[in-house]
Amino acid sequence: MRKFGLALAAVSFAVLMSLSAVAQTLDSLPFNKKLALAKAGDEEAQMAVADAYGSGKGVKLSKVEASKWYGKASDQGNAEAQFKLATLFHEGAPGIKKSPERAAKLYAAAAKQGHIEAENWLGYCYEHGLGVAQNDTTAVEWYQKAADGKLAMAENNLGLMYLNGKGVAQDYRKAFELFERSANQGYDWGMNNLGGLYEKGWGTEPDPAKALALYRQAAAKGNDAAGKSAKRLAPLVIQSESNPAVEPAGAAPDKATATTTPPSSAATTGSITPP
Repeated sequence: MRKFGLALAAVSFAVLMSLSAVAQTLDSLPFNKKLALAKAGDEEAQMAVADAYGSGKGVKLSKVEASKWYGKASDQGNAEAQFKLATLFHEGAPGIKKSPERAAKLYAAAAKQGHIEAENWLGYCYEHGLGVAQNDTTAVEWYQKAADGKLAMAENNLGLMYLNGKGVAQDYRKAFELFERSANQGYDWGMNNLGGLYEKGWGTEPDPAKALALYRQAAAKGNDAAGKSAKRLAPLVIQSESNPAVEPAGAAPDKATATTTPPSSAATTGSITPP
């Protein structure tokens, strides 16, 4: 039995080494040889060829050719290929007409295999009715799956659903927790939206200084909305710090407003970034 176990371990190790060698060999192959393998039906080679055409690395940039090879790998059930092909139909490209319906189907195919980014974007499709019937409840379900996988964008998107009471009961504390998780991963919209809650004191105690710091962090990552919020809030924070008797800029609104209107700095428009 011990000899059998050792033999099995040796075979497993050999298989792993073989797979590793194949991957290394594929990466080192010139494009024309990758293309030959792709034409022979090699799934990984099809992905490599598609990526090359999509980036223009080692070959002339062609989104059309990229879509062709992603399509072939997608037909073999490759979730990453399904996701990347979906983004091409989602955004459109030279020679590729936007098709929300095809994008949604491909996101769904990848999402059902546990592809986290596809789960997030399928949620986006359901939230906005892109290629599928609009359904906030289903959007929340897919955002939740992706957020469970710790995808920062999905944590932010799910936070927006709780913030606005879309597909779930409105819950500022839950929104705060999700924005915080997203922000802690360095996602600029998570930072911006967490700043909005700190400024207004929704789901947490108001803290204009923390709000300003978060806006500035998001702005440093290129978030224009956060930059505008930081510019607006900065003089008020300076004023409140120099004169503590002045009511903080982010004082919580009255109860009726807090239960109906999301913070302006946590706006839903633009808070979801395209793939």
